[in-house]
Amino acid sequence: MTGADLLLLALGAVAVGAGVLVVTTKHLVRAGLYLVVCLGVLAGDYLVLGAELVAWVQVLIYVGAVVVLLLFAVMLTRAPIGASDDLDRPGWPAALIGGGAGLGLTVLLVHAYRWSTVALPGAGTAERLGEQIFRSWVLPFEVLSVLLLSALVGAVVLSRPDIGRPGPAADGVASQDVVDADSGGRR
Repeated sequence: MTGADLLLLALGAVAVGAGVLVVTTKHLVRAGLYLVVCLGVLAGDYLVLGAELVAWVQVLIYVGAVVVLLLFAVMLTRAPIGASDDLDRPGWPAALIGGGAGLGLTVLLVHAYRWSTVALPGAGTAERLGEQIFRSWVLPFEVLSVLLLSALVGAVVLSRPDIGRPGPAADGVASQDVVDADSGGRR
């Protein structure tokens, strides 16, 4: 085992530990912060594998944008920030499913590679990634951006209680009786 292998194993252990903390904590904001740790460690794995561009994209997009979007959605929707009894579920079904999926992936990888080494021919270089993204993966990237934008707009709509309610004129109140909030007088 080389030093890179040991570093990958150590980073993998930290990522698994942070992932377990994401799904087992009762605090929603702490779960978001543990997700930042998990995604940051994955960026470190990409650096060890020599894919510097993928690592920085991981940091910028996932750690920088998606987690911030998640935390803003939590703040905008006024979700409970502290410990919540709604999040208190038995952990054995999730542990059973996660353990089974992890065991299945381990068996699959061991069977596929038989502990052999695989050469990485510049998998994360900017030239190869740009070639793949701008030739065959443009449409999925655009669909993902529209999905994230609609999630942000939905969070803003859910956080504003005044959107969707009838205005003062629809409640039978004359428009001259409505107080102007900016000037403090009647309009």
